[in-house]
Amino acid sequence: MEPAIKIENLTKTYRATGKKNGKQKEALKNVSLSINKGSIYGLLGPNGAGKSTLINILAGLTIKTSGKVSIGGIDIDERPRNTRFMIGVVPQEVVLDPFFSITELLEYHAGYYGVPKNKRRTKELLKAFSLSDKSAVNSRRLSGGMKRRVLIAKALVHNPPIVVLDEPTAGVDVELRAQLWDYVRELNKQGTTILLTTHYLEEAEKLCDRIGIIDHGKIIADNSPEELMKLMDNKQIILQFSEKIREIPEGLKKFDVEQTDSNKLLIRYKTSEISAGDLLNQTKNAGLTIMDIKTEEPDLEDVFRHLVKSGNKKKN
Repeated sequence: MEPAIKIENLTKTYRATGKKNGKQKEALKNVSLSINKGSIYGLLGPNGAGKSTLINILAGLTIKTSGKVSIGGIDIDERPRNTRFMIGVVPQEVVLDPFFSITELLEYHAGYYGVPKNKRRTKELLKAFSLSDKSAVNSRRLSGGMKRRVLIAKALVHNPPIVVLDEPTAGVDVELRAQLWDYVRELNKQGTTILLTTHYLEEAEKLCDRIGIIDHGKIIADNSPEELMKLMDNKQIILQFSEKIREIPEGLKKFDVEQTDSNKLLIRYKTSEISAGDLLNQTKNAGLTIMDIKTEEPDLEDVFRHLVKSGNKKKN
């Protein structure tokens, strides 16, 4: 099946502002990605990593330097008008025309895409984002969270098969964030492909089928959340014993062991070197009686930091 979005060796180079022969900056460096139809793909990266540049190229707002980009099997250079109709973009910046009501904003935006009046979804979108009671309100009088909802509704007026969400929950409250993700899940169930950028890594971990991590214009990871977790070999276990610990058992001294209380040990270990079961056997052999066990595993944020840090070390 043809991917929803296919990117091959995408490069974007900017020339230094105001300098004809100034030093060039590569915002994207031979980026290759394939995003399956009907999936939720998370694109993560620190500020300035290249996420917005990539999204702007997909949306037709930025011209790429080289490489190939296809949307729904259509090359963006060969048929740019067609590919723009296939994508709805929710920008990171909240920008709305201050002279129109919400209804007018959605109606005019649908008109820009050539959606006939009898096929417009204005009322449906207003209801979906709890904006029906604000339909006649000028956008200047909306809260930040409501403006964010309007931006998402605008991106959906032409019923695009692909929706790009650039930091959609930035600056919104917890309740609205939950509502937005419920709607994103529902959209995805209906077959819409979602490309998401977010700084909330727990959201990406819960929502996304696959995650790409970009840093300094390069893709440094592209896998499922489960596979990304496997990149972290480190775990830690906290053991509480019924007796006081006079000394760390000999069999555990080769690991990173810390006595956190008179009867507690914190053990950091690599799963590739020893299993949790073997660690427990070592403590039993030392004559210690375990009362309680607590394990802590890395999350996506740990993986993200690890990959970005590793990439920076290679550059240095």
